[in-house]
Amino acid sequence: MEDERSFSDICGGRLVLQRRYYSPFCREFCLTCPRLSLCSLTAVTCTVWLAAYGLFTLWENSMILSAAIFITLLGLLGYLHFVKIDQETLLIIDSLGIQMTSSYASGKESTTFIEMGNVKDVVINEAIYMQKVIYYLCILLKDPVEPHKISQVVPVFQEQSSGRSTSQCGLFQTPGLEWFLSQA
Repeated sequence: MEDERSFSDICGGRLVLQRRYYSPFCREFCLTCPRLSLCSLTAVTCTVWLAAYGLFTLWENSMILSAAIFITLLGLLGYLHFVKIDQETLLIIDSLGIQMTSSYASGKESTTFIEMGNVKDVVINEAIYMQKVIYYLCILLKDPVEPHKISQVVPVFQEQSSGRSTSQCGLFQTPGLEWFLSQA
């Protein structure tokens, strides 16, 4: 059985959350973000290249144009490979664990698995962002030394890399999220 519902992220972008049931003990949540817009990509590229052309006309140095093209291409490849997440998936198998997968625009996938024995609880947390209340899903991990304490809070549907958020994909501003995820 599959269920689908639309939400908006903290910037107003459209997100699609799908629930899939494979068995009573296995379910999957898939969050899809909008693809990279060709218009925005073209606008950024043209802006950088026009600025480089303006500098070229002032100083008449062709290295400026070459550097602008090189920097634009490297920046785009870096953005697609490390930052822009197209889809995030949460696969829950009751007796085994939780698998989180992030699919980047370049095709790269990042997968994290958390054993069910390490999970203390799964909660919907709320936070204030600017002047909005946002909701996000978190997994609370048990402390290995003291199992009644929490050792780590793992946010779901927002890829974390080097301690900074590289995607706002998982930050919701729709109160209906609580109902939708509670139906799991």
